[in-house]
Amino acid sequence: MHCVVVGGGLAGLASAVWLAEAGQRVTLLERRGSLGGRTISMPLAAVDDVPDNGQHVFASGYEHLMRYLESVGTREHVEFPGHMTMRMPGGATRKSAFGGLTGLRAALGDLPGVTGLDRLRTALAQARLIRHAFRQPEWLDQVTADEWFRRIGMPQSARDALWDGLVIGLTGDKTEISSAKVPADLLVTGARRAVATRTPVSIGFPTVDLDTLFVAGAEKRFADAGVDVRHRAVVSSVDVTDGTVTGVTLADGEKVAADAVICAVPVWSVKGLLDQVPGHERIYEAVDKLTPVPIVSVNLYLDRSIGMTDWGEILYGGEGVLEQVWDRQRMHGREPKDNWFYSTTVSASYDLIGKTNAEITGIQMDMLRKYFPQAADAQVIHSHVVRMPKSTFAQRPGTAGTRPDQRTAVDGLALAGDWTRTDWTTTMEGACQSAARAVDVILEYADSRR
Repeated sequence: MHCVVVGGGLAGLASAVWLAEAGQRVTLLERRGSLGGRTISMPLAAVDDVPDNGQHVFASGYEHLMRYLESVGTREHVEFPGHMTMRMPGGATRKSAFGGLTGLRAALGDLPGVTGLDRLRTALAQARLIRHAFRQPEWLDQVTADEWFRRIGMPQSARDALWDGLVIGLTGDKTEISSAKVPADLLVTGARRAVATRTPVSIGFPTVDLDTLFVAGAEKRFADAGVDVRHRAVVSSVDVTDGTVTGVTLADGEKVAADAVICAVPVWSVKGLLDQVPGHERIYEAVDKLTPVPIVSVNLYLDRSIGMTDWGEILYGGEGVLEQVWDRQRMHGREPKDNWFYSTTVSASYDLIGKTNAEITGIQMDMLRKYFPQAADAQVIHSHVVRMPKSTFAQRPGTAGTRPDQRTAVDGLALAGDWTRTDWTTTMEGACQSAARAVDVILEYADSRR
């Protein structure tokens, strides 16, 4: 059976890899000149380096993402150290983890900056939060995460230390925008994965650039399996006849016939492609409701070490300005020669993204000097600002159930992408899980044709 995959981001790559593994003939159509979508590397001649378009980290419960890395032969390039560090203004640090004694202390309200009666209030609020997450009261999708925290009495000090940052990390968006149901669902999913794998949830990172991790291995698999990869192939419509997919039409009028199609484009690229699909109005409704969320990352090449104590450090109170700093020396096993390389991340960067590169770099350096004493005299050798205005999508109150299923009303057509219905949202795991489900739909259809 000839299968066409539309879109060469992570969901499209995983779909094409797994269809090829199942013995299907695959054509992958990508509108840009390279694969990878939102997970790419960007060569910088100025410093002879290949940084990523932002630091991508993984949760230990990412089952389908790890399956993809196994398929393309790069699973060995992901490490899970089991800890990160919270850094306070002035330089004090505290290592954090979700398991063991550190996790127990956090559950009892012992968080950085949380003192006195706030520890008891935090423990009680966290117990209410977990109860709500598992019981799923009907109102959970009618309020923001901010309102949820206020209802359960979460102290502001605990929010500053953990919970506001955790919501941003899980959902990619601010607590006053994201539906409370989104982080609640993700907490439950993570807990269930931890129980299933008997492994406390932890955060991991790639030890290589993203092209090596996600793209190079897939391209080798495509070459071995005879997958036809076409770049600069802009699809204008998915073609349907009598309830069955027949292929796609490109923007230049070329028709690519197919027995099955997986449409794996980002949510903001869907409109117009599925006009021939019965019920496409409901799919397009998701496009309107899942609004884009920006992320700004900065690759900083400095003349000295800033004295990080861990591979990744969360800045206490840094939401919206500078939230995480990543030590690429530790993560990639770099030996500094001409510079020390650090990557910074600001999620839901609505206020930051409109500033100039110089302004953004200045803000980042001011924050580093505030939190890292050794950065006081650090000079910028090169700064690389990465703006992603559509890095992910917001799920506001009332949007539960908006994300469409991978199965469509058309025989031989499936959807993939982190914006479709998955256990994880706005993550690489969501993209890969959607691909796995879309491939299952197509293989089921292939069996029915035999």
